[in-house]
Amino acid sequence: MRELVVLGTASQVPTRTRNHNGYLLRWDGEGLLFDPGEGTQRQMIHAGVSASQITRICLTHVHGDHCYGLPGVLSRMVLDGVQHPVELHFPASGGDVVRALVSLASPGLDLRLHPHSGPGPIAPGLEVRPLRHRIDTFGYRLAEPEGRTLLPDRLAAAGIAGPDIARLQREGTVRGVRLADVSVPRPGQRFAFVMDTAECDGAGELADGVDLLVAESTFSDDDAALAARYLHLTAGQAGALASSAGAGTLVLTHFSSRYVDVGVLAHQAVARAGRAAAAVVAQDLDRIPLPKRQRESWLKGGLAAPAVPVSVDEDVNPGAVVGMQQDHEQHKVEQQVYGDDVGQ
Repeated sequence: MRELVVLGTASQVPTRTRNHNGYLLRWDGEGLLFDPGEGTQRQMIHAGVSASQITRICLTHVHGDHCYGLPGVLSRMVLDGVQHPVELHFPASGGDVVRALVSLASPGLDLRLHPHSGPGPIAPGLEVRPLRHRIDTFGYRLAEPEGRTLLPDRLAAAGIAGPDIARLQREGTVRGVRLADVSVPRPGQRFAFVMDTAECDGAGELADGVDLLVAESTFSDDDAALAARYLHLTAGQAGALASSAGAGTLVLTHFSSRYVDVGVLAHQAVARAGRAAAAVVAQDLDRIPLPKRQRESWLKGGLAAPAVPVSVDEDVNPGAVVGMQQDHEQHKVEQQVYGDDVGQ
């Protein structure tokens, strides 16, 4: 299963209907928890998310609305008897804060700390890029390796059937027939998490060609001066990011409590995204499935798209997504505070 479970969508100040940040990406056998703010443990209960599903925790930065829920989540995992290792990724400059938060949690969890200080891969399939905020901040990108989709008509014409299909997938050639002769490229799914940043190259690199882009949308375009001052994105800038990056679906979140109705933010994002991306205004406890892979490769090289789906054993390289070994089980806004929430 691959889906995003939204645990919280507020920025610095939560509201009656929006908790602080928290996002669980369920990706096959792994659960990646991004930016657990205050109250994340309780939101997990409301969302029906088990602590045992979490295998990685990824912090973009150490502002409180993105990390103060960490001790509670870790303690809950200990209470639930989680036995598998949990990888914790965070900016190296925030190490003192992260270690202080970890020290507050109940002992007994096999927690492995992975600070990072520059762009690049941090785990198989998972990489980071620096963003532009008031403290060191990194966004995350998860990418599945590309595979190939087999074409039954070409398999039949080449006389490849039965066990020879699996052999062709393993070895790349059978009786002079190459895998490339009877298949087309299948793009791997890609996900990006861009939080607390002004416009920057890192955001564009993370979002490039992803199927699902989670992006902060703290301010309205009408408050662009505030966004520039506090180094956040406006809704329109989030839409433009999705458009220029060719993202499939844009998920807007991290809303300032100053906006009683975030519908205006949605309109601004859609106006800038155009037809390039579908836009979703995240609500607490939403479940957003990853969009299906695009079959652009059918048209490349002059191949005609089939009238009906005919792929065989679509996942030619199963289990190679991000080196995951564990297999665990798987709106109207009423503000509480009317003030000058500028987002941390």
